This record gives sequence, structure tokens and C-alpha cells, in this order.
Amino acid sequence: MPEPTDPAMPATGRVRNQRPPSLLDACIPLLALVVLLTASYILFGDRASAGPNQIALLFCGIIAAGIAYKNGMQWEGIRQAVLDGMATGLAAIMILLAVGALIGTWAMCGTIMSMVYFGLHILSPNYFYASTAIICAIVGFSIGSSWTVAGTIGVGLMGVAASMNLSLEITAGAIISGAYFGDKASPLSDTANLATAAAGSSIYDHIRESLWTSVPALLLAVMIFSMLGSPGDFDPATILSGIERVMPVSLWGFLPLLLVLGLAIIRFPPFVTIFAGALAGGVLAVIETPAAVAAFADADSLPHGLALLKGVWTALAWGYTVDSGEPAIDAMLSRGGMASMMGTVWLILTALSFGATVEHAGLINRLIDPIVRRVKSGAGLVISLVATCVVANAVTSDQYIAIALPGRLFRAPFRERGLAPVMLSRVVGDSATVTSPLIPWNSCGAYMAAALGISSTAFAGYCFFNLLNPILTILFTLLGWRVVRNVAEPP
Repeated sequence: MPEPTDPAMPATGRVRNQRPPSLLDACIPLLALVVLLTASYILFGDRASAGPNQIALLFCGIIAAGIAYKNGMQWEGIRQAVLDGMATGLAAIMILLAVGALIGTWAMCGTIMSMVYFGLHILSPNYFYASTAIICAIVGFSIGSSWTVAGTIGVGLMGVAASMNLSLEITAGAIISGAYFGDKASPLSDTANLATAAAGSSIYDHIRESLWTSVPALLLAVMIFSMLGSPGDFDPATILSGIERVMPVSLWGFLPLLLVLGLAIIRFPPFVTIFAGALAGGVLAVIETPAAVAAFADADSLPHGLALLKGVWTALAWGYTVDSGEPAIDAMLSRGGMASMMGTVWLILTALSFGATVEHAGLINRLIDPIVRRVKSGAGLVISLVATCVVANAVTSDQYIAIALPGRLFRAPFRERGLAPVMLSRVVGDSATVTSPLIPWNSCGAYMAAALGISSTAFAGYCFFNLLNPILTILFTLLGWRVVRNVAEPP
């Protein structure tokens, strides 16, 4: 991902008599966003992210653009900033579409059912949430991608939770907790590498330092999840027999999953990795259940080979649907397809356009600079950085900007107070990286909601690792523990 444009640098379309934004200028779009998003959730509830939130973000972006124009910026420069901001999200959008295709073919070929079937044999409801967090943390650390974890293993674990009548909200929180531990603690992670680049530290020093806050946060999260396990109303025999009636289940169903994990480990691009898994699911469906694929295509007039092609193509585009007479299983399998992700794509585009306009207009810097100048202590600087990262995630709607921008802005203040770059990169990771999925209109929050099939507002309160990590980094600093200073600077 390219780093966002620094509002302090010259940009296309700015004029000589440009005026810096006032504090009121900076506050107006943000207050409007808070008011409109609050009204959106009050009026539309869970349907807010299906259109009303997008309208709110677009309207607030227009307000920010008007303020930028008032302060001397030209429309051409504002328009280009919006286009550049939206362009930074294209990679995320392509990954999201690939995940939709993957869910469709994995439902059709039996990969999701295989994960559910064997998961029911292995995992107990009494420790399911804790096991979910640990499994996702291990896989996330191995491949360095929270999105890949959620879009593959996470989908299967959500199915297992549904079969056990466990809370889908808590399960989503456990998946995201484990996935983001891996994302911020793995040297393969793009967010970890971006944090080190923005702060000027090295990746392996950053990883070693991050573990001091990440491991305790994960352990506390696992302890909480272990106390939330409950058998509930769970009859595995009924569910297992229902799965066996709907489709054949075997270890072959794990082949697409293994392909995705293998490609991720050897660092194939995420889109290529996930879409290859989607195609593998289609091929496996043709080999394992050709009759079901042909029936799904509803193409009696076509030759058998073309009917199979149409069935896989349909699952990639619009998802898979089944009517087996087993309502719970049908609900798990009738999903996916690229088309199912278009509402989330709409949300990401409008959110990025708003964030790009606010950043281009210099409104974020106008809010942050006075805070940084007034902070005197190292602890106050860390608290200010954490708050800035969280606000940047909410305002810019993009995790990468929320990592890169505060990392650059706080380099000089950290250096002036004798704090090492690795501490700056650690705090950025402890706050910007982990809080991004908690915000519904952030690209990460929108992705997790789409991949796991549950709204961000529903699972955010159960992402215990993500909630604890920034708290721990502040607490450690207040206690004077893991306050890493430059060797050349006096303590």
C-alpha cells in the first residue's frame, strides 16, 4: 500500500494563498460524522452498514471538501486526493471479492462442511472460544495476515459455532483476537513492516518488543474466552447426521484450505492466494460432487461439462445456495459469491474518500499538532499516540493511514524525549493495527463483518485482545516498564 499524502507537503492543485485550517474547520466534519453515524444506527440498526453509513460518509466528505476549498485549495487537487485515497483501497477490495468467491466454492465443494464436521468431533463447547483464539493466533503468526485467517479458517469456525448453538458474536471476537495477534506479531505481516518503516525501527527488533505487550494481551483474552465456553443446547449427533445426509465429508475437503495456507506462508500476494483457493474449491466440487454442481447450475439443456462450468462460475459470482431440508446446514452453506461483498465495497470506497479528503485538507494535523506540542512526559506522549491512532482509524477509515501517519508525526517528539524508534513502532502496532477491525466503517471492520457474516458492532465488544492491547501498552508505560530509550540519549 502506498503511504498517504502528507498534508504538510506540496500537493497538486494547492494555491499560493492557501490558509491553514482552523480548529473549528477540523472539528466540523468529525462532529458531523459522529452525529450522522449515530443517527444512522438509531434509525436503521443492523442495516446501517448496508447504505445509510455510506451516505453519511459521503456527505461528511463533501463537507470536508467544502472546507478545503474555502481555505484555498482547488477542486482539482481535492478530486485527485479522493481518487488517490480510493486507489489505496483497491487491493483490499480485490481481496474482499476473492473471499466472497472462496466462500461460494468452499460451500459447494464441502470445505466449509469438512471444517464444521471435524471441528465438531475435536472441539468442545466448553473451551471452543479459547481454542478458536489460539488456533487463529498460531495460523495468523505463521502467515502474517489477519484477513486470510478470517476469510478461511474463520469461516469454518463460525460454522462450527453455529452448529453448537454458541454465540457467533463471541466466536467472531475470538477469531479476530487470534488473527490480529498473528498480524501484529509476525515478521511476515505487512502492517508490522509498515509500522517499522513509519517509525524508523527494524522489523525483528519490533517483533521482539511487540511480544512483551501482545503475549500478555492474548493470554488475558484466552482466559476470558475460556470462562465464556458453555455447552448450551448442543446435540452433536443430530448435526453430524444432518451433515452426512446433505453432502459427503472427507479429508479431501481440506485441500483448498491447505493450498491457501501454503501459498500464504511462501508469501504469494493475498488476492492470488485467496482466489487460487476459490478456484481449487470449484475444481474439488467438480471432482467430488459433479451431480450437485450440475444441479446447482440448473442447466439441463447444456452439455454436462458446460453445466459444471456454469455451476462453479455461479458460485464464484453469486455464491452457493442449497435447500436440503436441514435449515441450520442450509444457512451455513447458502452464502458467498463476489456479489455478496458489494455492499462492503461501497462502504470501503465512501470511507476512504472521506478519509482522503480530511487528510488532504490538513484537518487531522490541525487536531494532532496542538496535542503533541503540549505533551511533556513520555507517558503522556504514549497516551496521545494511542488516542491519535484510534482516532485516525475512525477518521481516515483505513488501517494503513492510521499506522503510517501517526508513525511519521510522532517520530520527532519521541526522539526529542529520548524514546527509541522501536517503542514508537510497538505502540503504533498496539493501537492502530488492533483497533481497526473495531470500527464498522474502517476497511478492516467492514472486511471482518463481511467475511464472518456478523456486524462489527456485534463482535467489537468481544475482541478482547484488540481491546486489551492498547490498554496494556499505556499501563506498561505508566509503570515505567518496557519504556525503551535511545542508547545515545540520557534516561
